[in-house]
Amino acid sequence: MYLYNLTLQQPTGIICAINGSFSGGKSQEIVVARGKVLDLLRPDDNGRIQTILSVEIFGAIRSLAQFRLTGAQKDYIVVGSDSGRIVILDYNKEKNVFDKIHQETFGKSGCRRIVPGQYLAIDPKGRAVMIGACEKQKLVYVLNRDTAARLTISSPLEAHKSHTLVYSICGVDCGFENPIFAAIELDYSEADLDSTGQAASEAQKHLTFYELDLGLNHVSRKWSEQVDNGANLLVTVPGGGDGPSGVLVCAENFVIYKNQGHQEVRAVIPRRADLPIERGVLIVSAAMHKLKSMFFFLLQTEYGDIFKVTLEHDGDRVSELKIKYFDTIPVTASMCVLKSGFLFAASEFGNHALYQFKAIGDDDDVEVSSATLEETRDGFKPVYFRPRRLKNLVRIDQVESLMPIMDMKVSNLFEEETPQIFTLCGRGPRSSLRILRTGLAVSEMAVSRLPGIPSAVWTVKKNVIDEFDAYIVVSFTNATLVLSIGETVEEVSDSGFLDTTPSLAVSLIGDDSLMQVHPNGIRHIREDGRINEWRTPGKRTIAKVGYNRLQVVIALSGGELIYFEVDVTGQLMEVEKHEMSGDVACLDIAPVPEGRQRSRFLAVGSYDKTIRILSLDPDDCMQALSVQSVSSAPESLLFLEVQASIGGEDGADHPASLFLNAGLQNGVLFRTVVDMVTGQLSDSRSRFLGLRAPKLFPIIVRGKRAMLCLSSRPWLGYIHQGHFLLTPLSYETLEYAASFSSDQCVEGVVAVAGEALRIFTIERLGETFNETVIPLRYTPRKFILQPKRKLLVIVESDQGALTAEEREAARKECFEAAQTGENGTGSDPMENGGEDEDKDDALSDEHYGYPKTESDKWVSCIRVLDPKTGNTTCLLELQENEAAFSICTVNFHDKEYGTLLAVGTAKGLQFLPKRTVIAGYIHIYRFVEDGRSLELLHKTQVEGVPLALCQFQGRLLAGIGPVLRLYDLGKRRLLRKCENKLFPNTIVSIHAYRDRIYVGDMQESFHYCKYRRDENQLYIFADDCVPRWLTASYHIDFDTMAGADKFGNVYFVRLPQDVSDEIEEDPTGGRIKWEQGKLNGAPNKVEEIVQFHVGDLITSLQKASLIPGGGECIVYGTAMGSIGALHAFTSRDDVDFFSHLEMHLRQDHPPLCGRDHMAYRSAYFPVKDVIDGDLCEQYPTLPMDLQRKIADELDRTPGEILKKLEEIRNKII
Repeated sequence: MYLYNLTLQQPTGIICAINGSFSGGKSQEIVVARGKVLDLLRPDDNGRIQTILSVEIFGAIRSLAQFRLTGAQKDYIVVGSDSGRIVILDYNKEKNVFDKIHQETFGKSGCRRIVPGQYLAIDPKGRAVMIGACEKQKLVYVLNRDTAARLTISSPLEAHKSHTLVYSICGVDCGFENPIFAAIELDYSEADLDSTGQAASEAQKHLTFYELDLGLNHVSRKWSEQVDNGANLLVTVPGGGDGPSGVLVCAENFVIYKNQGHQEVRAVIPRRADLPIERGVLIVSAAMHKLKSMFFFLLQTEYGDIFKVTLEHDGDRVSELKIKYFDTIPVTASMCVLKSGFLFAASEFGNHALYQFKAIGDDDDVEVSSATLEETRDGFKPVYFRPRRLKNLVRIDQVESLMPIMDMKVSNLFEEETPQIFTLCGRGPRSSLRILRTGLAVSEMAVSRLPGIPSAVWTVKKNVIDEFDAYIVVSFTNATLVLSIGETVEEVSDSGFLDTTPSLAVSLIGDDSLMQVHPNGIRHIREDGRINEWRTPGKRTIAKVGYNRLQVVIALSGGELIYFEVDVTGQLMEVEKHEMSGDVACLDIAPVPEGRQRSRFLAVGSYDKTIRILSLDPDDCMQALSVQSVSSAPESLLFLEVQASIGGEDGADHPASLFLNAGLQNGVLFRTVVDMVTGQLSDSRSRFLGLRAPKLFPIIVRGKRAMLCLSSRPWLGYIHQGHFLLTPLSYETLEYAASFSSDQCVEGVVAVAGEALRIFTIERLGETFNETVIPLRYTPRKFILQPKRKLLVIVESDQGALTAEEREAARKECFEAAQTGENGTGSDPMENGGEDEDKDDALSDEHYGYPKTESDKWVSCIRVLDPKTGNTTCLLELQENEAAFSICTVNFHDKEYGTLLAVGTAKGLQFLPKRTVIAGYIHIYRFVEDGRSLELLHKTQVEGVPLALCQFQGRLLAGIGPVLRLYDLGKRRLLRKCENKLFPNTIVSIHAYRDRIYVGDMQESFHYCKYRRDENQLYIFADDCVPRWLTASYHIDFDTMAGADKFGNVYFVRLPQDVSDEIEEDPTGGRIKWEQGKLNGAPNKVEEIVQFHVGDLITSLQKASLIPGGGECIVYGTAMGSIGALHAFTSRDDVDFFSHLEMHLRQDHPPLCGRDHMAYRSAYFPVKDVIDGDLCEQYPTLPMDLQRKIADELDRTPGEILKKLEEIRNKII
């Protein structure tokens, strides 16, 4: 079995983010690392974040930093990854790629303790970079430029110290003196030798300065001083004339300013009033903003509160450190302050956000200073504050993030064309159920009812140089309605259009006149209001029309074509007539090329299932150039021109080409390339779009021509980063459409459907899914679908939080306190944005996080949810410190209740210092009110946490610690029927099929079991010889299981066929019973048939078909919020082709950050029988000559390779 792995949705979580001017000039960009993907983002003029470039680097990005050489205009990017190499990248604006400037190897690959890559620090003047490991090794590289102003890098200088842990490093700003780097270090050499643990408890962190002597080319330890043992983060303080230099040390509960030869300046971090005493406050992310005359720091705590830190200094002496409460936003992994007045917050979990600064925190608020630090017997006196609504920041955009996907199921609950993906995402207060549908998100601008059922719609400009459209023209069966576009859209009657007849086409013709084609003729409206009419001969009517700006072809009933051209004076002149053999089904003329006065190609579709290309040149007018037969009569034709491109914003290198698209009556979109010189057709591709014949319309997307196909749902064909993508829109069925541009909506689409006129815009391009979000209360753990009732049942649980009622009470108290002015602002609590609607949302949990309590307290609930309306029909809070961890539906074979719900819970679960639990329970609920509500039947106490439940032959299987147990339903509790205690660690998953049970162990992969009913015994007859830490599992077929482990691998195991047959043909069961186990395990071993390193922890696996009529593939969701699919190849030829393509790409296009592709995909176990589609899909982004070179070696053309890539992608999604 060979599989093709393809990422459908790139990871959405962010590990780290940096900002700078990477394309040069004044622009501000953000570079984010999403695990194995490097993205370049840019806020556009409206403050929406656009992804400019996204590159898969086939490695794990651990750290990012940016630097600028003195006097340079743009920033470079330094990447620390698991490749054992330091890589410096430069963003190339012309080609829209990251260029690798330098790649220096210093160690082994993989994330190791002593190989650098975990930490990066930059000298603020861009002269050196330090790359550090968690332990022992630190290397410094000197950066310079040669005579041609190219960046150069020195060989590494060592700053190692053995037996030392590093917590954080940063550069120290000392102007143009020798560069200095600071590090928080902990020496454990004594603790290693002392077995009593005395030395370990006395170990002390130090702040160490390393100096790079540029003259001697050597790094030395310059200064070291003890620092608070809670220190976890260093922040560079501006120096060299801009500030006092030195560093801020962020420690538990304190921020401390330190510098060599300067006494420490310490201030306490304010704490929330409702925080338990034993919890400290740590700073998790920091950003510095420097203005001409001042600078300040924004530090965010682990609870989401941002504090503004300022230093009072005179020269290089700091007299006072002030900390002031700024605002509260969700906890971030990185914060970036942009020069353009934005704050980009890369959230740890949940959606990322872009905020705009309304103020920089100069108003009164809770403030502490190093001058007011009070020491008491118990330590320093804390200062309290209460979080409030945003005052200094305002959110203007957010980027959807699925991180982490806790559980995922694919099912067509809503009976749409394609199934929906239901994902449980997020953590704590930012948890949500997200329903993903394939397609681009559409935002509706306006919908208005029309006085009848329209048949078509067009938009026209009055002049070719106008920016916006002037009229929307709507055609009905017996009339035409003209709407003028201004501040509002209203009907006009003086436009010159004939309104007593339906229209077939309306467009701008020539430079400044309008044309209306109706069944009896052509009406030509000149700019000065003169109207010319051309009438059809005799009783014939116009059936079809094709046009561009300078040419018109009409088809009369019976099949006669008449061709018109615009002459020099702007008149429409009849040029040629041509008889076709039968009625014409559809027409289209290619757009006029730049600098030409006519287009050469006319496409004519006939009912005899052919498409002809006719010439419009004066020399051979109406001569057939080529014929293409298609599988069904064409309904609609559209020429789509693709401009030549060398990289640039849309990605790849490709020469200019002309595509002819045809919508056929059987619902297929047929696409073929037209030779620009001869008009020959080649390289045709087809794709089934829906049950209705697609109608094709040209629209404008991001300033380029794109194609809208309206079948049983709308599709958009456009070029994005070098790929031609054909993606459905998540919108209802439309009849007819045109592009729309006005000053309120620059790039929109106007369409008609039913009796309505709709105007909408298409949101973020290049995305595969769009989502509907339903918020949840606690971190979701697992869920099940009830397909018959179309409901979901979700279990949620959180550690160290308050229940909803306790939270409400705490919030009320908080409000009352705010009104008495405890925060130092004695004014009305509604002062910022006093709208009433905000009143309920004063401190939304999503925004502000949950109040924390003791870590042994759990909150949990079971929710029944109707996904169609988003309503929760039943919500049961679990009492007495219980938390739910597993869920399944079960039909007991002889009982009267029908389907029941089993939920596994734990009471008082604690992980530290050692995992303990007071008791486990299995609750049994019955569904009442047609499944919309739950009623407890009984609960059964068990001795451990039931992490896995499964129905099996009318009974319930439960995995409780290392015990697999079979239960039946009793009146008061569950009754034990049978058990097996021979599992190695903890059972985390159970699947059952016929009389086999497939059990997943937390550390030891899969065990295959059989239940013998006559002996009432469970036997383990096969297991895996490779230890695997399972995080997800799925049953594929009778002998095969798919699993994923916590190191980011996905694998399939299969029981050998002969073993499987032997076990099935063993009537007495004696073989299983008496056979001796091997290696302390079962008598038989499963074999691994597929192995692949995805590079991201997979949390759920599911078998599903994502397209109507498509084959099934394995869909997986990961902790970083990405969704991928494994598709099984059906032919050996495809396997050969793709494995050769993968091999050539590995050689000719190695990954960006220096990791070897083969080694990465085999990071833990050698890759086996999986082809990496993400690498193959990088083919169109290669330079043209490299594309040709690879194609020649494969005996193909680049077009054929692109066609293969498109075909296999269309089989998956």
